[in-house]
Amino acid sequence: MGLTGKLVSETNIKSDGDVFHEIFRHRPHHISDMSPDHIQGVDLHDGEWGTVGSQIFWNYTHEGKKKVAKNIIEAIDEEKKSVTFKVTEGDLMELYKAFKLVVHVDTAGEDNVVTWTLEYEKLSEDVSDPHTLMDLCVSMTKDIEAHHL
Repeated sequence: MGLTGKLVSETNIKSDGDVFHEIFRHRPHHISDMSPDHIQGVDLHDGEWGTVGSQIFWNYTHEGKKKVAKNIIEAIDEEKKSVTFKVTEGDLMELYKAFKLVVHVDTAGEDNVVTWTLEYEKLSEDVSDPHTLMDLCVSMTKDIEAHHL
């Protein structure tokens, strides 16, 4: 196994895919109201909500422990309805040299599909692939969907 990796997960949602994209682009600070078991707070540290280069600070619970992550919005693609977050500080940086999360919403078909992609480079072979973090992303997706049904 190498130090770099990529995990991808797709989740069908019944709620509006455009709304889901808009939440991650413009209103991630509302996610703590929709998924409080996973996200306890999201604060803007620099820039403006929904703009590339903005820095966002997340307080979340992962594997039963309170964690933090500071990330920068690296890319936004309105046509593909995707937002790319690059983690720059926090608990993940104790295990990974690089970590990106991409959330993409496909609204082309009858169902809306949310795809999470985690791209990472581990600091060592001893670090596990972030399967439990992907589980958190999928569970948070279902919480947001349930909030909008």
